[in-house]
Amino acid sequence: MSELLAIESLVSGYRDAVVINGLSLSLDAGQALALLGRNGTGKTTLIDSIMGLTRHVSGRMRFNGEDITRLAPERRAALGIGWVPQERNIFRSLTVEENLTAVQRGSAWGIERVYAMFPRLGERRRNLGNQLSGGEQQMLAVARALMLDPKLLLLDEPLEGLAPIIVDELLAAIARLIREEKLTVILVEQKARKILPVTDRAVILDRGAIVHAASSAELLADEAAMAAHLSVAERPARPRRSSTPVPPGGTGQHAH
Repeated sequence: MSELLAIESLVSGYRDAVVINGLSLSLDAGQALALLGRNGTGKTTLIDSIMGLTRHVSGRMRFNGEDITRLAPERRAALGIGWVPQERNIFRSLTVEENLTAVQRGSAWGIERVYAMFPRLGERRRNLGNQLSGGEQQMLAVARALMLDPKLLLLDEPLEGLAPIIVDELLAAIARLIREEKLTVILVEQKARKILPVTDRAVILDRGAIVHAASSAELLADEAAMAAHLSVAERPARPRRSSTPVPPGGTGQHAH
């Protein structure tokens, strides 16, 4: 596979604050990367830096062989970097279909192809953005990014605050984009166990630096790394301090 994104010794942040500290990362075309870490570790800042929305201090960034270190966000979007921020940024006063056609740039993704990926949007094509549920708005935000024919799709916590049934539906669509459409994706998410099965690689950030990198399958099986960096793994049960026999199959309390 050919390298699509290369980040070398990046230092970036907002105003006087440095958030990303000398981070290096590369991603091949067709790969999906899970970007993980506790709150405040720099995940969104890294996404913003790839889009050119942060203050660049040092380091270089290349996309599809072109140096984009100093390019404006709109120039990066034109090169094929699609971005779905946490705020979604849909046009609430436009219909679903108007939201999609307003941003359409290429021919790879058209209205009907998007509706096939997100059937709910097809059912609500004449509804205004402010008439959609939170999950439907998130689907629309992803669909709008697809209408720009991205080579790389940045998804910043797309599952946050959604009902479980919508999480499953949206995650299935993201999995199809990765597995069937071979779209290169960087996926930021708190629910590590949800996204690791659909991604190829994973990196964990802490204080703006990568503290763990592995294949997604390896990290999913590594309870120690998950517990140390993400606080999501269960600790083994502690023995009871009692002379009372523990019944067969009985366990102590689990700490999360």
